[in-house]
Amino acid sequence: MAILIYHRVLPAPEALLPDLPDIARFRWQMQLLADYFHPLPLAEAAHRLAAGDLPPRSVCVTFDDGYRDNLDCAVPVLEALGIPATVFVAPGFLGDGMMFNDRVIEGVRAVTGPELDLTDLGLGRYPVHTVEERRAAIDQLLPALKYLAEAERDRKARVVAERAGYRPAEPLMLDADGVRAMAARGVTIGAHTLSHPILAETPDAVAAEEISASKRVLEEMTGQPVTLFAYPNGRPGRDYGDGHVQMVKDAGFQAAVSTRWAPAMRDSDPFQLPRFTPWDVTPGRFLARLLANGFKLVRQ
Repeated sequence: MAILIYHRVLPAPEALLPDLPDIARFRWQMQLLADYFHPLPLAEAAHRLAAGDLPPRSVCVTFDDGYRDNLDCAVPVLEALGIPATVFVAPGFLGDGMMFNDRVIEGVRAVTGPELDLTDLGLGRYPVHTVEERRAAIDQLLPALKYLAEAERDRKARVVAERAGYRPAEPLMLDADGVRAMAARGVTIGAHTLSHPILAETPDAVAAEEISASKRVLEEMTGQPVTLFAYPNGRPGRDYGDGHVQMVKDAGFQAAVSTRWAPAMRDSDPFQLPRFTPWDVTPGRFLARLLANGFKLVRQ
């Protein structure tokens, strides 16, 4: 079984964000899933995987974080093709919230001068004359910030955005009404902690509260059980450990997903199901990646 990870689906292609699908790319990807595979809700797939009665060519679609364009751009495509999906929401960012990586990306986008000087932050100096230079700056800044202490990471990301002159226009994230609208339209809402900390870098008591509170907040918000969880960043042994897996079980979740790139097999831990990101920009490569995950391609 393949579990796909998405984050955003853009209204149109963006040169600064070439890895993110726009509606057109997402539509042909979902059409291929509908034509050649067996899309399932993640909760059902996890249960049937463990039971050994998973249909052939099963695939699940998931989104992380809770972006507004999931509702505006992705859900209409999913509905038209009858493909179920799960959106893992970090409720601390709902509304006007903004994740550190988006502050950096939008900051780099907003720079009007010839360079972005962040030497006083220990982050260097970046030319930003071209889209390629801006993408290179993003590719260097995000890894440099990701594993800093959360408060320091967020402070520096804010400084980057402010120094670049970024002024938020429309919120990037869903609000509570948007989460409820997705749930009402059949999208499964999963939890992704409250504020998306890297659990391995977080004190145990705080990590346990981040996990359990995200479930509680989203259940109160939607009026529906929240049984699925996604580990922030999601690399086993680096971003979370065995103790965090136990916290997820103790919080009452029934399954959880990581970002380990692999197909999910019958002996996969249901609380550490692997996923992968379909970065492919052509149908042939998209199908090839799924085939590499052990599928036999037969049109349904």
